[in-house]
Amino acid sequence: MAFTQAPLPFAKDALEPYGMKAETFDYHYGKHHAAYVTNLNKLVEGTEMENIALEDVIKQSYGDSSKAGIFNNAAQVWNHTFFWNSLKAGGGGTPTGDLAAKIDAAFGSFDKFKEEFSNAAATQFGSGWAWLVDDGGTLKVTKTPNAENPLVHGQTPLLTLDVWEHAYYLDFQNARPAFIKNFLDNLVNWDFVAQNLAA
Repeated sequence: MAFTQAPLPFAKDALEPYGMKAETFDYHYGKHHAAYVTNLNKLVEGTEMENIALEDVIKQSYGDSSKAGIFNNAAQVWNHTFFWNSLKAGGGGTPTGDLAAKIDAAFGSFDKFKEEFSNAAATQFGSGWAWLVDDGGTLKVTKTPNAENPLVHGQTPLLTLDVWEHAYYLDFQNARPAFIKNFLDNLVNWDFVAQNLAA
């Protein structure tokens, strides 16, 4: 059973008014994400990992140097699908309900959360990801290098921002802080985050 690339949850030009060009998705979704799916299928073909859930491939290959290629491609397939769902046209702003209450409880205020998340995203050296996670009932901001994600640390991902340079170069060139601010102000899909928290 081959792994497949989930469709984008929006039209590739839907985020243009909010700072992300259709061309970004031609490359980021159409080339980078697609290549991870293709590479993963080649790497697991004929192995015991061919027929298990993507999350299990990630957990079973993490930390095993002989399966580094499998881990990197599997985690990047998962991370990107999760990232697309973290975005929506006209998103951003402030969450509501239980999610808002949990953010206030964990960080002191929504502004403090934004500050901590922005700092994690800005200070991830090189390629990687910034995350909001549920860690045993407590919300935390984390960052991971390269393909690594919170699943391998027993945490539940709620939100992510891709800070690999290819995620923002066509829209923001080397200005990662501007990309981060635009994400928080205009793109975060808080409905998706709330669903993850509820689940």
